[in-house]
Amino acid sequence: MNVGKIISNSLKYPFRNLKKLPILFILFILFSFIPIGMIYDNKYVLTIGAIAFFAFILIVPGYLLSIVNIGLNESSMFPSIDFGKNIYDTIRVLVLRIAYMIVPAAVFYLVLSTMGVSSIGMLADIKVHSFLLTLILMIFVVLITYVIFEILLFFAKARLAYFNSLSEALKVHKVVSDIRNIGIFNIIKWVIFMVILMIVVSYISSWLMLIPYVGFLIYLGIVIPILESIGNYSLGLLYSNIADNDNSLDKLESTIQSLEYNNYFDDEK
Repeated sequence: MNVGKIISNSLKYPFRNLKKLPILFILFILFSFIPIGMIYDNKYVLTIGAIAFFAFILIVPGYLLSIVNIGLNESSMFPSIDFGKNIYDTIRVLVLRIAYMIVPAAVFYLVLSTMGVSSIGMLADIKVHSFLLTLILMIFVVLITYVIFEILLFFAKARLAYFNSLSEALKVHKVVSDIRNIGIFNIIKWVIFMVILMIVVSYISSWLMLIPYVGFLIYLGIVIPILESIGNYSLGLLYSNIADNDNSLDKLESTIQSLEYNNYFDDEK
């Protein structure tokens, strides 16, 4: 499937599932109880918001992984909420994010501990140009590292959805290979589409936010869920281009290992 068709199908996806889309709306709207409770200084609303926030954190990341999986299968259905599966997937997505953010965090620490100290010295000596140059270089290094690993994380997430295996998603060299197989140019076009979509939606949302309270609820409860569903579905579609051809042997190996693992514990019982 070419990128143009991926974009077209992704934009249509949320609106093909109008019956199930409110499920995602409700999850995000419940999240808004915390700021509403803070605005009105209402302890009851804050308590509901805290519970809703905890439920949101446990369910939504795993639910969005299910949308990636739907895209992988090139289906147009919306996944149903399965609390056990969603929570399990959320934990795996969280572990994946932590693992892929280790390098950016280490780079940030190293840059801050080395260049940061020297830049403070430059500022003390009133070397403004040198300070600004060092600051820009620090930001550039940290930002580039973060963007690279964020992109790797995107496709590691797709790999997790496809193989249903955290160990497969943690194989960075395999993720890099997947990116090469998809094509750097295709990924750039996909990223450009997502950035443009974010800019357009942010501009429209800025006008919505002018409506007191209602605008915030529309943005948080409707706009963001639609964006998330488009982004995750398009990721699944993009990865589906190589899923069946390039990863069939890897998936077979992963399935065999999973069966052996389950049979081992069955025998132990």
